[in-house]
Amino acid sequence: MERPAGRTHVTPPPRLLPWLSAEGNPCYLVTDDNGGYLSRLADELEAVQLATGTDVLGLARKVLDDPASPYREVRFAGIRLAECLSDALRVAESRGMRLPAPDIADTVEACDPQ
Repeated sequence: MERPAGRTHVTPPPRLLPWLSAEGNPCYLVTDDNGGYLSRLADELEAVQLATGTDVLGLARKVLDDPASPYREVRFAGIRLAECLSDALRVAESRGMRLPAPDIADTVEACDPQ
């Protein structure tokens, strides 16, 4: 089936998913359907990861604010915070990759408002 003249189909860039492969490598999703099953699953997992990060931060602050906290508790809090930060950075990277490219004319105009 031929496409009508003047119409081109542009596949969006692959979406970085919020989980790793069994080998520890990044996973990507290539789809035109942002409302598909895997896209919705990824959206839900990102929301859970960010909410978990908020919860862990609140709990870790209590441990880190107490100068008498045992070393093991401080270390555990630090490890959990690092895990949550990794998740949040992956979410930010994934969402950043899906932002539309800026219009060059708008960028030039913003830099040189004359």
